[in-house]
Amino acid sequence: MEQVTQGRILRLWAPLEAAWLLMAVEGPFLAAILARLPDPTLNLAAFGVACGFAWLFESPIILIMSASTALVENRDSLRKLRTFTYALNGIITLALAVFVLPPVFRLVTGTIMGLPPVVTRLVNPGCVLLLPWPSAIGYRRFYQGILVRGGLTRRIAYGTALRLSTMGASALLLSALTAMPGVLVGTAALSAGVVAEAAASRFWARDAVRRLLATESGPDYRPLDYPGIAHFYLPLALTSILAVGVNPLISFFLGRSRMPLESLAVMPVVNGLFFVFNTAGLTFQEVAITLFGRDRANLAQLRRFAGTLVGVTTCGLALLALTPLRSLWLENVSGLAPDLAHFARAPLAASVLLPAITAVTCFQRALLVVLRTTRPITWATGLEVSAIAGCLFALTQLFGWVGAVAAVAAMVTGRLASMAYLLPKTLRALRA
Repeated sequence: MEQVTQGRILRLWAPLEAAWLLMAVEGPFLAAILARLPDPTLNLAAFGVACGFAWLFESPIILIMSASTALVENRDSLRKLRTFTYALNGIITLALAVFVLPPVFRLVTGTIMGLPPVVTRLVNPGCVLLLPWPSAIGYRRFYQGILVRGGLTRRIAYGTALRLSTMGASALLLSALTAMPGVLVGTAALSAGVVAEAAASRFWARDAVRRLLATESGPDYRPLDYPGIAHFYLPLALTSILAVGVNPLISFFLGRSRMPLESLAVMPVVNGLFFVFNTAGLTFQEVAITLFGRDRANLAQLRRFAGTLVGVTTCGLALLALTPLRSLWLENVSGLAPDLAHFARAPLAASVLLPAITAVTCFQRALLVVLRTTRPITWATGLEVSAIAGCLFALTQLFGWVGAVAAVAAMVTGRLASMAYLLPKTLRALRA
């Protein structure tokens, strides 16, 4: 294996980061299109809620990439984890199909969440168009994990470029040639893009899959069985469910906060921008899982790279959130009306610390995944979600904060709590 240096880490990380940046573009891109279609505030709000539900249902499968990167090393592990992935995909898709049934959907969004009826009526068909989303995500992330393990991260970037191209072309064509509401334009384009990327990921992983199928179990191989896979992956799935469940939770409190419609409308734009900078830490997690090594000999180099990411992402987001460039981004790039752009300034400024926290937390989680000690990750995420819920309740219901500002402040608080919880766990793991 090539010596792990900063250059080696960069060569593996950069294509993954390019792929995530391309994915990060799709949110602002679609928001910009929706902002220029009829009823932009209403459709942006509905699009944000629909995406929140899609992310919730994909959440049990999203970290299968980490599992694939960490566990797939020969024919036996490939076949068993692939079967596990396909079964989980089927269960998730069935659950989403039940959720979009009108009686179930109205119960959740209207009775429980209390969303405005005009938003709920647009969100339901949007979620129907997102039915292919969870399975396509799980399928492509399984094969992307194999690509990362094989050092073929550039192919992931190629697949994501295809996804963005398909999504962009679909959105532009639907907005130009049909009278579909903006939320349906956005959700249909998202589904088309992710299905194309899933097919491309399988195609580009074909050589790596053939090599794995020809690889017998070695003397150091720790045999996998389905109970063992479930024991390893269940904490990761719960972690992702809890993390992604924050989006509907935030929508719940935004619907009951001060200035609810404006808050729902600007959150997709605010989320889209700080997600661009969050990607640095998210992609680093997969690279760190690959490079840590069983003896953790590469810890110092990986820690140094994580520190670089913290500095770069914090400075980059601060430049866009705290300087006159924010107006350029919010009005000219994202297409928000001046009043909504002004409204978005405060939550955007509050998000500056989020990418740095993400980079540190992903470094901690990568170490625990390599050590196959995934349960603390779930507890940390549970603490994060609890802190977010508590802050949202206090800030919106007791102190009367504007919903969007309260949401970002709560996210910062929750993620700091998660990072603090994992710190002693990772230190103990390093001393073991």
